[in-house]
Amino acid sequence: MKFRNLKENEIDVRVGTITENYLTLLLYKDARVDMNILDETVGQMNWEREHREIKGNIYCGVSIYDKEKDDWITKWDCGSESFTEKEKGESSDSFKRACVNWGIGRELYTAPFIYLSEKNFTSYKNAKGKIATKDKFHVEKIKIEDGTITGLAIKNQNNKRVFMFNGGKDEDNK
Repeated sequence: MKFRNLKENEIDVRVGTITENYLTLLLYKDARVDMNILDETVGQMNWEREHREIKGNIYCGVSIYDKEKDDWITKWDCGSESFTEKEKGESSDSFKRACVNWGIGRELYTAPFIYLSEKNFTSYKNAKGKIATKDKFHVEKIKIEDGTITGLAIKNQNNKRVFMFNGGKDEDNK
């Protein structure tokens, strides 16, 4: 079973680490993207998901019907809790991880290190005295070859390009 690569508008961007001088960004997908790609590729009636608790952890199995074998094939993975909704986040994370086992969004694991210097974001100290930003980021363009990200451009909420990766070379935009 071969799944297509993710599209720009299916990839979310969030802040990983932030200081006054720099921040890092992480690429991720949400569960709706996985559901849509499963529906699109195998059909709504040809996949299913199941959640189980094993040793206090939530696992999700994503099963796809194999017509040639006349059987359901299942791939499982475990999730981790989210900071907002513990149980829902763990279930969603286990589903997304099980989908990666099928190959959906696996290319995100090949993302370059995304580093922005202070000139490409605005920081402030939040109520707890920690450095934060209200800036939002999105994937402008992505190029994927043989399951590997070979090109990436990220813009901020003002549509300013703040990161460019091209052929193994990172460029923190001037």
